[in-house]
Amino acid sequence: MRALTWQGREKVSVEDVPDPVIQQPNDAIIQVTSTAICGSDLHLYTVLGPFLSPGDVLGHETMGVVVEAGPEAGDLEVGDRVVVPFNISCGTCWMCSRGLFAQCETTQVTEFGKGASLFGYTELYGSVPGGQAEFLRVPQAQFGPIKVPEGVDDERYLFLSDVLPTAWQAFMWADVPEDGTLAVFGLGPIGQMTARIAKLYGARVIGVDSVPERLALARQWDVEVVDTASVDDVPQAVLDLTGGRGADGTVDAVGMEAHGSPVAEAAIGLVGHLPDALAKPVTDRLAVDRLKALTDSIKSVRRGGTVSVSGVYGGEVDPMPVMEMFDRGITMRLGQCHVKRWTDDIIELLDKDTDVLGVETFATHRLPLDEAPAAYEMFQEKSDGCIKVVLKP
Repeated sequence: MRALTWQGREKVSVEDVPDPVIQQPNDAIIQVTSTAICGSDLHLYTVLGPFLSPGDVLGHETMGVVVEAGPEAGDLEVGDRVVVPFNISCGTCWMCSRGLFAQCETTQVTEFGKGASLFGYTELYGSVPGGQAEFLRVPQAQFGPIKVPEGVDDERYLFLSDVLPTAWQAFMWADVPEDGTLAVFGLGPIGQMTARIAKLYGARVIGVDSVPERLALARQWDVEVVDTASVDDVPQAVLDLTGGRGADGTVDAVGMEAHGSPVAEAAIGLVGHLPDALAKPVTDRLAVDRLKALTDSIKSVRRGGTVSVSGVYGGEVDPMPVMEMFDRGITMRLGQCHVKRWTDDIIELLDKDTDVLGVETFATHRLPLDEAPAAYEMFQEKSDGCIKVVLKP
């Protein structure tokens, strides 16, 4: 089959690789009909390269049609149309029974002290081949895949794999009252959807970014925006918009590669060019992140408010403004999304006749799989108005 593979720092290519096969009784194989590029895929493109090997298949936002199901793959049948959550969980262990699917004890990568395995996401998370390919093996298929209706465009349901549940969790964890204010830092795919969900729940939303196309898209959904390219002090701008109090909740939808942290950026760049044998321990134990978005989200929330972190971080020695966090009594909630914890609520919206979240028009670029390398470059550079890319194998 054809698949998008990692080949080196900022180098991916579409190659012929072996077709996946059933390895465990609860596996399934799907023929991929749509797969998307995620912002966290860009971490693999650069920062997390030491934990990848040439030929690793990337991608974790995938849907398709079941072409083979193992004898213990639950009620999955050949021909079922499914969306595949990005984290791989069993649904029955101690963690899963408490809704903590991203910490599934059955698929935890204990060798590296990490949570549930992820599709297409380095040896730290299980080295499970990803879905930017013609076919995908789905472990734990008795629980993970989400069946969706026939006769509806893929993009009505594709984003159940990651974007929608991650944005849903980001908003829910920000604990914003119905008439409250949410400030969203980063208006990429997760930030855009978080803002739309917050508006749906009646919140006032302030979006923070510097990319003109992202700011314009957010405005279309009645989001007030702060352009970081024209504001020297972002937290002060948020305070000014909230009468000096700050937002009831903030969401950091950016993560480790935030702009505005030149020292950290230089350190990350240096580590990325070290041989893997040296880069791995440094990245795993001594890494720092670019923390501008996180710091601003902390400084922009009101006293007693909540900071919700959906952006991916990888640092072990990140400096944090702990005195200010303590003095202001804020709450922080963070971590990988527990996808299936939120899917029932989201599907209820997606099944409506009206596309209330704008999912069917969300992708700015739809490209064949063979154009994935150029799409990664475009997405990283935020060129050509690129906000979300869907690939068609």
